[in-house]
Amino acid sequence: MPVPAPNLYPAFNIVRLSHVELIVTDLAASRAFYVDTLGLQVTDEDDSTIYLRAMEERGHHCMVLKKGDTPSVSYLSYKVFSEDDLDNAAEWFAAKNLPVEWVERPYQGRTMRTTDLFGAPMEFYFKMDRLAPIHQEYKLYNGVKPLRIDHFNCYSPDVDASVEFYNELGFRVTEYTEDDESKNLWAAWMHRKGGIHDIAFTNGKGPRLHHTAFWVPTPLNIIDLLDLMSTTGYLDNIERGPGRHGISNAFFLYILDPDGHRIEIYCSDYQTVDPDLEPIKWDLKDPQRQTLWGAPAPKSWFEHGSVFQNVELRASKMKAQPIIAP
Repeated sequence: MPVPAPNLYPAFNIVRLSHVELIVTDLAASRAFYVDTLGLQVTDEDDSTIYLRAMEERGHHCMVLKKGDTPSVSYLSYKVFSEDDLDNAAEWFAAKNLPVEWVERPYQGRTMRTTDLFGAPMEFYFKMDRLAPIHQEYKLYNGVKPLRIDHFNCYSPDVDASVEFYNELGFRVTEYTEDDESKNLWAAWMHRKGGIHDIAFTNGKGPRLHHTAFWVPTPLNIIDLLDLMSTTGYLDNIERGPGRHGISNAFFLYILDPDGHRIEIYCSDYQTVDPDLEPIKWDLKDPQRQTLWGAPAPKSWFEHGSVFQNVELRASKMKAQPIIAP
């Protein structure tokens, strides 16, 4: 199935990805990882929840850690352009026979909860509490010096169907991998904010969250993080990298938090603001699509992911063999 033409006038206007809520089993261990090691800033916390933001962000949080019995993902959240867009979103999802629920979230205005076509929970809001800027509070820069949340990557059982659905929401494809024999998509990168992606979809049992990514200033910040993790008890949490992707051109590192949630540390991609920018096609058999240089990905990188709460998994449509480390 060909990549759909960009939908430049969707029924409602999504500005960007906003935040993720992760269920973690040990808040203290997660705080040590995300705050003391990665360098995210705590904006509020209690015995059950920690709210975090990165250094350039003015919104109250980009990540919520909530204590629970089983590691999972509560939802992926997106900011819309106006209050009217919230109502338009509710109408659009209801017309698709997808659930629409208005929920209360701390530090946010009206929030609409729904799911995508495979049941992955999504939330939309317009207003979030604003905090004072800290991007020039250099004494606060620690760990990998995370500047902002950058994207989500999800396993999809049918990438073609996911791309078609999110294209209707106004997400535009920047790069994609296609199997020349079946003409099916193996993976696709889609954006709203003018980068490579706010969300990407990779073929696999799903829906599941493959990773959440944070943007950092330079590749040297990633090297510093590797030194820190390797000497503070987190050596085994380093899963893949550093290296450079062919797709997106990004310098990357993949790490696992104490509950196995995958985090990508990411920089050096490129701008995609022009609405008529043609997507870049990669052949599934080209090994440089996933690793321009660096060691091949381990098998875990293609199989492990975080489940969404109470969402049934589906087998993937494609059975192509990824390129993995021996």
